[in-house]
Amino acid sequence: MEIKIIAQKFYDHSLYIRGYSVETIKRYRNIINMFVSFTGITDVTDVTDDNVKKLFYDGRTKRKWKTNTFITYHKSLVVFFRWCIEEGYIDSNPAESLECPKLEKRIPPKLTKQDAMRLLEIVFNYPYKYPYLRYRNHAIFAVFLFAGIRKRELINLKLTDIDIENLTLFVRQGKGAKDRIIPINYRLTAILKKYLEERSRLGKTAPEFFCSLNRNMGITDTCMKRLVEKFRKETDIVFTIHKLRHTFATLMLEGGCDLFSLSKMMGHEKLETTSIYLQASAEHLRKQMIKHPLNDI
Repeated sequence: MEIKIIAQKFYDHSLYIRGYSVETIKRYRNIINMFVSFTGITDVTDVTDDNVKKLFYDGRTKRKWKTNTFITYHKSLVVFFRWCIEEGYIDSNPAESLECPKLEKRIPPKLTKQDAMRLLEIVFNYPYKYPYLRYRNHAIFAVFLFAGIRKRELINLKLTDIDIENLTLFVRQGKGAKDRIIPINYRLTAILKKYLEERSRLGKTAPEFFCSLNRNMGITDTCMKRLVEKFRKETDIVFTIHKLRHTFATLMLEGGCDLFSLSKMMGHEKLETTSIYLQASAEHLRKQMIKHPLNDI
């Protein structure tokens, strides 16, 4: 049976039965299409261990895939072929025999406290043509740095998800299809209030919290990419949205936040995932070293 037809059934099953996110389905689609394009295979029964290995060998040697890319692609194909076995399309999983490289443990990249403050300052003081953009963009970067949410989570924020009175931000169906509540501090609250006042002045009624300037609708992924590119250039600070998330986590630890609470705010399933930020925070480690009993001698 044609692999593209089977793949579409797999996407539908993953989306409507398993409840996977649209972003996960998009990743499956891109990886399976890449596999089909590379191998030239049209029928799923023609998939073998060898042509799967060739794809990953090519990826590591010619396309220079990083370890994380290799592992992500491998997991996606394993899940797809495992589903094919369940549906009776193939008898064995051609991706399971592949040896995966060991994932390196790297310290998450982050901004210094000074660079984070400078970024917020420049975003606010930039000479915008419209005041709305000043307050909206400032609020966007403030949410990343003061709440540590992901890009998709920010784009999906609804007006009702931020409770100014009770100082909470509600992340609806974040990564892993999990809801979570993040407390927000008074500084972020003040920034959000300014934005909401400007939003109301322009008569924005879209359900999304962050709206486009010219249209009564939420901001898009393209808008976010342009914002990041613009302020990378304006500030000469090399950052990504995920780097701002790492910055939030590291600053929270340096400020004395405990690992368990931070894990809940970040939406991590395992505490070990959060613990990597301990390595990124030299200041936090320095504070712990002060507790050494011999320091008083």
